[in-house]
Amino acid sequence: MKPRPISNPLNPWDTTAVEYLEEIPPARLEVLEDHSREVLARNDSPDVGFSWSVNPYRGCLHACAYCYARPYHEYLGFGAGTDFETKLVVKPRAPELLRAAFERKSWKGETVAFSGVTDCYQPLEASLRLTRACLEVCAEYRNPVGIITKGPLLERDLDVLQTLAQEARLSVFITLPFHDEQVARAMEPYVATPRRRLQTIERLAEKGINVGVAVAPVIPGLNDEDMVRVLTAAREAGATRAFYTLLRLPGPVQAVFEERLREKLPLRAERVLHRIRETRGGELNDPRFRTRMQGEGLYADTIRKLFHTTARRVGLNTEWESEEKESPFRRPMKPGTQLSFF
Repeated sequence: MKPRPISNPLNPWDTTAVEYLEEIPPARLEVLEDHSREVLARNDSPDVGFSWSVNPYRGCLHACAYCYARPYHEYLGFGAGTDFETKLVVKPRAPELLRAAFERKSWKGETVAFSGVTDCYQPLEASLRLTRACLEVCAEYRNPVGIITKGPLLERDLDVLQTLAQEARLSVFITLPFHDEQVARAMEPYVATPRRRLQTIERLAEKGINVGVAVAPVIPGLNDEDMVRVLTAAREAGATRAFYTLLRLPGPVQAVFEERLREKLPLRAERVLHRIRETRGGELNDPRFRTRMQGEGLYADTIRKLFHTTARRVGLNTEWESEEKESPFRRPMKPGTQLSFF
């Protein structure tokens, strides 16, 4: 990773702020330990398709400019900019805590989602193997699992994934918002290329794992034009399902995203920001439930229709996205049964 100067939006939870009067020092990678006594996080948002998640890591080395999880780093006393990308917090007891949660009489065997916040297959996982250890616990208890990731490192754990698919239930989505590799590198600089992520979809499909593609986020005026190519390529690689979300810019994410956009894609910046406002009632963000993931207005409707029309044409299942059909991530596993994702 090329060293970058420290750059963070002001943290509203801090009573003090640091201002560099001369040269700004580079942001250096730090790995810190989180010794929380619980690892399962409960979700009650109507916009998210799972009730329980495990996040072995906080902060993310992928450094995606658009990441909605950046504000959570401020609660730890860090910044949402380069701190989020270099001050990484790990949960070394995550597998142990997950096992303890499954042993409780109150646990009903509900689906556990990985990467509800930051990517469970970010580069740090290659050496720490916390995600793999947690998946092994899920396989031991035959507990259903959902995974959303950008990381081809997932392929390392194909043996565990196949066990989960055969003996419990497994849902995997590979996040692929861009088809243009140069634009992808500008917005998500330390993520595998779109081509490499398509190979991950192909390898999962070859092993009989039901895999989908997450076109997330769709950034109006930037990668909505990639949607047809992404969905078509994902289907050709073996994906069977798809969903999308519209770009969200909560809190400090606005500043991080706009700074990166103007730095890396200056000629497109104003057009993109204008298009985002078209889908958010004139603002850059709309935090309301039910609309924050999809947006509203003519441009948002156009994106929605393009996604569903293309998905149907190429043969990708999107039916579970509708309000009438509950997300598979929320369905508990019934004792003694084996279910496919759909």
